[in-house]
Amino acid sequence: MYNAAGQFDKDQLVRHFAPLVKRIAYHLMGRLPPNVQADDLVQNGMIGLLDAIDRFEAGMGAQFETYATRRVRGAMIDGLRENDWLPRGLRRELRQIEQAITRLEQEFGRPPSEDELARALGISLAEYQKTLLDARGHQILSFEDLIEEGGEDFLERHVADNAGDPYRILEDESLRKRLMKGIEQLPEREKLVMALYYEQDLNLREIGEIMGVTESRVSQLHSQAVARLRARVFGETDAGKKARKHG
Repeated sequence: MYNAAGQFDKDQLVRHFAPLVKRIAYHLMGRLPPNVQADDLVQNGMIGLLDAIDRFEAGMGAQFETYATRRVRGAMIDGLRENDWLPRGLRRELRQIEQAITRLEQEFGRPPSEDELARALGISLAEYQKTLLDARGHQILSFEDLIEEGGEDFLERHVADNAGDPYRILEDESLRKRLMKGIEQLPEREKLVMALYYEQDLNLREIGEIMGVTESRVSQLHSQAVARLRARVFGETDAGKKARKHG
């Protein structure tokens, strides 16, 4: 993948990794509304690939494909954020779900069931599950927001920033730990969905086949898992801010 001058051959790298960009795009498509076009994801992904080629240094200690995958996926997610399709009413309903999760977890000392959440919200189970299904795609961005704060980018962001705010670094580390703890405490079926989707890179159809449920049900379980994680991570963050304000 190097030219005669010992530099990355950009054209050869683009040709070699173009199928990777398409694979990532179609994996994301399985979780997005039908109005999102695969070509738009691929276009943003190719921008991410070119950015990865420009930024990557062989001495970084990481394989280029691993680095490029992060950049490509990040570029696609950024493109989705710039074209937020979520209706305001649905966004409000998702916040209400997260608030109900926080309230019931404190009351029960365990994750509330779907039936319990529906009753707390004053809606039927079918209405609650439809809201989860309508949230598909948006919840990918929500989970990516958590990962950006608590995942691999955590070290990449702060190690390179010698002037980083120590208090902010400690806050981010605390958030990462809460996220990991939150994933561990998810109900088993939701934890399995998250593991198969984000760790094993399976699509919704494949996950459904493994679990013996429909793609729609997998989407609901994913949305609910993200709502639980957001409630835990951001709920605790907001509580901490209030405590410091009044302390």
